[in-house]
Amino acid sequence: MAYVLALDQGTTSSRAILFDERGRVAGVAQHEFQQFYPQGGWVEHDPMEILTSQLSCAVEALGKVGARPRDVAAIGITNQRETAVVWDRASGKPIYPAIVWQDRRTAPMCTRLREEGVEETIRAKTGLLLDPYFSATKVAWILDNVEGARAKAERGELAFGTVDSWLIWNLTSGSEHVTDVTNASRTLLYNVVEGRWDEELLRLFGVPVKMLPRVVWSSEHIADVTTSLGLGGIPIGGIAGDQQAALFGQLCWNPGEAKNTYGTGCFLLQNIGTTFVRSKHRLITTVAASAQRRLEYALEGSVFIGGAVVQWLRDTLRLIGSSAEVEALAASEPDAGGVVLVPAFVGLGAPYWDPHAGGLLIGLRRETRAGHIARAALESIAFQVADVLEAAHSEMSAPLDSLRVDGGAAVNDLLMQFQADLLGVPVVRPQVTETTALGAAYLAGLAVGFWESPEKLQAGREHDTRFKPLMSRDEAQARRARWRRAVERSRGWNE
Repeated sequence: MAYVLALDQGTTSSRAILFDERGRVAGVAQHEFQQFYPQGGWVEHDPMEILTSQLSCAVEALGKVGARPRDVAAIGITNQRETAVVWDRASGKPIYPAIVWQDRRTAPMCTRLREEGVEETIRAKTGLLLDPYFSATKVAWILDNVEGARAKAERGELAFGTVDSWLIWNLTSGSEHVTDVTNASRTLLYNVVEGRWDEELLRLFGVPVKMLPRVVWSSEHIADVTTSLGLGGIPIGGIAGDQQAALFGQLCWNPGEAKNTYGTGCFLLQNIGTTFVRSKHRLITTVAASAQRRLEYALEGSVFIGGAVVQWLRDTLRLIGSSAEVEALAASEPDAGGVVLVPAFVGLGAPYWDPHAGGLLIGLRRETRAGHIARAALESIAFQVADVLEAAHSEMSAPLDSLRVDGGAAVNDLLMQFQADLLGVPVVRPQVTETTALGAAYLAGLAVGFWESPEKLQAGREHDTRFKPLMSRDEAQARRARWRRAVERSRGWNE
């Protein structure tokens, strides 16, 4: 068998990538799908469109290299993590659109629970903060707002899952309702210290245990695909939430190693080993993907709007025709011309965790041009990552000597250079930047013996691109101080 197939189901698109034995991309297919914004702060997807787009990508990727299912050793699945899907077990149909991780409709529920004094219990069990970002309040909202849903859930007629569960249910014709430990750890319902669904948390959020999937390891032969949609018979061997998959794909397998993924959002993860540790600076502790079938942990800082700010320039402001044009437009100006953009379109994530912050574009002048705004948009991504990394530094026994990077926006050289300038440490970009998909492929391939061992994978790592800091420390600090002032304005915007 020549390939491992990664199904990379993201927030704005579904992709399928075939990797060969050297971990190189052999074939890829990608399809964007529609985003729905029914009300302010609401973000939804059509679960059926997620499914059909993902399956069509998989078949298309195989077709591009002339491969058949028998040529694929395993499927690895990685996914947008906290997005919640609830479906009817009998019909297999969703009872409501998928509520996306960016959705903020349950902020009042989080406020109420926080006022009831339960956040400390939740943090101690899950390593997470009480925030609309995570899945539990989304499930509770669906049960409370879809007629008859709660009664059906209590009878065991409904299933809940993150997107990995939804895909596997359909790939196995409804025979497997599973999730892996990394996705379970993002629900606010999974006790990451004890490795189980937690009865107290289920009561707090009003989620019946009968809805929940079985939890498996991230690298494990779970089942074979049973559909006849061009993938029948391929083993499903790996599952990991997108950021844990990227951490694994970056080979950050030892405590202290860290990466940042530049996708729709930005996500900094640092491996902290097998001991659960709570952050003192409002980072979260999450379960890391492992090929060892044991609980391992990572500290994580999440930025809600990363590459999505480029989509905003394209789709809302119409400053560019495609996302790829943003680097050239930003490079048309030597700097941002004093413009600062805080893209708090859905509030702010780590280290602020402020769901009420509003987006802010300031410093405009008569001479401000589109290139200045584009440059400020790219810089806003790097500023947010620097804020998270500063918080992470305070948790480390020693500072990072470099930052490993990946994701779609990591191919932007201007952004990566500015990131290195702000941080004052090299930014290291691997030859294969799609490490989210690569991590899922590694997990699946290791489970079925396609790759002999993690050590063999590490030995085959390709040469990286390094961006060294060029900006003076004083200038970087001055730029960051201006950014922080803008952030504080954004946080007071809705008061």
